[in-house]
Amino acid sequence: MGNASSMLTQYDIEEVQEHCHNLVSQQEIVSLYQRFCQLDRNAKGFVSADEFLSVPEFAMNPLSQRLLKMVDGLNFKDFVAFLSTFSAKATAEQKIGLIFKVYDADGNGKVSFSDILEVLEDLSGSFMTAEQREEALSQVLKEAGYSRASYLMLNDFKKVFGYSSLKMEVEVPVD
Repeated sequence: MGNASSMLTQYDIEEVQEHCHNLVSQQEIVSLYQRFCQLDRNAKGFVSADEFLSVPEFAMNPLSQRLLKMVDGLNFKDFVAFLSTFSAKATAEQKIGLIFKVYDADGNGKVSFSDILEVLEDLSGSFMTAEQREEALSQVLKEAGYSRASYLMLNDFKKVFGYSSLKMEVEVPVD
């Protein structure tokens, strides 16, 4: 699997499947490998931020800059592991973990008021003023039992998102 232009062996496929906790089928892995090779234009064995931005849906995502920090330089196994979070087989806990990482941009294991505010700004753009975002976030945090000074940990995210029917799935087209 070192060279992106090489073919996947059955052993490689099974290794990737195990790495992804069997959330992705063998057919999906083969399909994702083809897509990975298309993105890895220079056959370096990893996909750069610029290559990810060549995917229009990724580039248009309001959270693309945050996501780029998570995906820049992924090799094939880690590329599939990242995408496996969007599998219908992935647990809510796995999906919440990814959401938490999007909010925890500095990777310190906690999400502050300003971290959430930055995501809100990315998502709302000019549709909300900074004051409206701050007011809305303050109210939501207050209703959830937190304040502007609170730091949310992964367990806090699990509590909040655990009650919702989190639908975060992408179907991988297979030939």
